[in-house]
Amino acid sequence: MTLFVFAAAVIVVSVLGLVLRPLWRGSRGLAMGMITSIGMVAALLYLLVGTPRALDPAQRHAPETLADAIGQLETELQRNPNQPEGWRLLARSQAAQGRMAQARDAYATAVKLAPDEPDLLAEAAEARALANEGRRFDADAVALLHHALEIQPMHQRARWFLGIAQRQAKQPAEAAKTWEPLLGIVDASTASSLREQINAARTEAGLAPLPAPAVEKAPTLLRVTVELAPELQKQLGENDALFVIARQAGGPPMPVAVKRVPASGFPLTVELGDGDSPMPTMKLSQIGAVEILARVSRQGTANRATGDLESATQPAKAQAGAAYTLRVDRVAQ
Repeated sequence: MTLFVFAAAVIVVSVLGLVLRPLWRGSRGLAMGMITSIGMVAALLYLLVGTPRALDPAQRHAPETLADAIGQLETELQRNPNQPEGWRLLARSQAAQGRMAQARDAYATAVKLAPDEPDLLAEAAEARALANEGRRFDADAVALLHHALEIQPMHQRARWFLGIAQRQAKQPAEAAKTWEPLLGIVDASTASSLREQINAARTEAGLAPLPAPAVEKAPTLLRVTVELAPELQKQLGENDALFVIARQAGGPPMPVAVKRVPASGFPLTVELGDGDSPMPTMKLSQIGAVEILARVSRQGTANRATGDLESATQPAKAQAGAAYTLRVDRVAQ
């Protein structure tokens, strides 16, 4: 049971990594590390709990090495070859040992048994590339990828691999066209690195780079108008800075949102939102109830110092449309 629990945990993490890995820009070592863990654990799970025969104590014994696991799996597939997942697990295990030609052939058998599984088709195409000199996607691999995309047009791995194959074939414009639809379905960090690859392909094709993505402005959660008491007007310096600060009500003094503007043109209005948070793990929208204050700093920093001009602290609620007024009417002591 311990082996099963450990193996199951490792395979879940590993499979998640393998599914997302094609859009990463990591090293081949990282990829092979994931393939290794998947192959080893998959073979063990299959042999230990994956077949009815494994329930027979006389038949079941845990493999001591990966080679032993592969041998048991091969024996099972000789007895009952009509198991696409078995061939798929064998292929992964062969890849874990660096036997890419054998992995390619095992994947080919799996594809014959399950010809319309997009994930399997993408894996088989990758295995063919890894088995080829220069890791090139040959015509058969490209055909597998096209078939995967016929079944599932937005299959991420198949699109990524097909774009690579097209660049290898000196078809950069086609590669860029293949990759561009992925920008709308991947997360922001992946989209940034993917955009670089697309633009590199477009440059090779003599095309202009993609337009820079529009930067979405974080919604305004606090609109604060700051007034300055007339008697303090003469104390303003040319280099003074106004800080409008929101911090957690009753919490630490660390701001959850802060904005710095020149201390001139009073009264002036400052907008605060999640984009003004100095801490990515604590956004203004997550806090709700806050305290706001305004401070004119002579040193140009948000830290309070003697001689600064400041307002009283005022409770506020961070939400769309919230508007408040602060009056700077005192000198910090």
